[in-house]
Amino acid sequence: MPRATIRIAAFGDVVGAPGRRVLEKHLPSWRQARAVDLVVVNGENIADGSGVTPPLMDRLLRAGVDVVTSGDHIGRKNQIFPVLQGSPKIVRPANYPDAFPGRGLTFATCEGGVEVGVLNVIGRVFMQGESSCPFKAADEALRACEVRRVKIMVVDFHAEATSEKIAMGWHLDGRVTAVVGTHTHVPTADWRVLPGGTAYITDVGMTGPRGGVIGVKREQAIESLLTQMPTRFETSEEDPWLMGVVIKCSRRMRADSIEQVLMPRPHTDQQDR
Repeated sequence: MPRATIRIAAFGDVVGAPGRRVLEKHLPSWRQARAVDLVVVNGENIADGSGVTPPLMDRLLRAGVDVVTSGDHIGRKNQIFPVLQGSPKIVRPANYPDAFPGRGLTFATCEGGVEVGVLNVIGRVFMQGESSCPFKAADEALRACEVRRVKIMVVDFHAEATSEKIAMGWHLDGRVTAVVGTHTHVPTADWRVLPGGTAYITDVGMTGPRGGVIGVKREQAIESLLTQMPTRFETSEEDPWLMGVVIKCSRRMRADSIEQVLMPRPHTDQQDR
């Protein structure tokens, strides 16, 4: 029997090996302790900070992730293209050109048999690349969910501008269960359930090293900003955290609550590799 209340966790961009290690180590026990039914993770930065590879995606799934979302770096490792094309476990932005491999909307089933739609869209404000209107893409995905009579839908809006993200939250309020922002790697303090019943947060943050600059070694980021010269960025190893949200829902396309998750890696395992 399905639970009366479904719990969905959404974690922000997993950055490099430090982010992957902290997720692998702590997600399985955390998920069990919190009785989470479905886990969505943005994995587009897991491969040395940019892109996804099939082996690294498999590691996320083995750690307890149900659906991997992505964003503007999903095409950096072309070995992921066949997986994008064939697996329902990973999505790319739905408003990418049709020629781009993969799907932007997928469906996953919780242990209790409840089907959840997971949509990935990318913003256009301050973002590079060619993409169509994310608002129209979300509307189109909603029509597909209505045909399937899906009761829960989570939207990962991968975007830079806070204004564009907030606008998406209001645009979808009352029509989806949750709109969670990713991409900036910095968690925001505006998590809430909007008046129409949609859980919203502008950015869930990153699962990765908070001791760097949005995941990269801070000395390299500072050098780049000071000199304006090309700089090779490497993933920081310092102070990795799990960052995300837990959404509870008991009614169709409505959230009961949203709770922020900001979990530092315990000091006892800081030296684990």
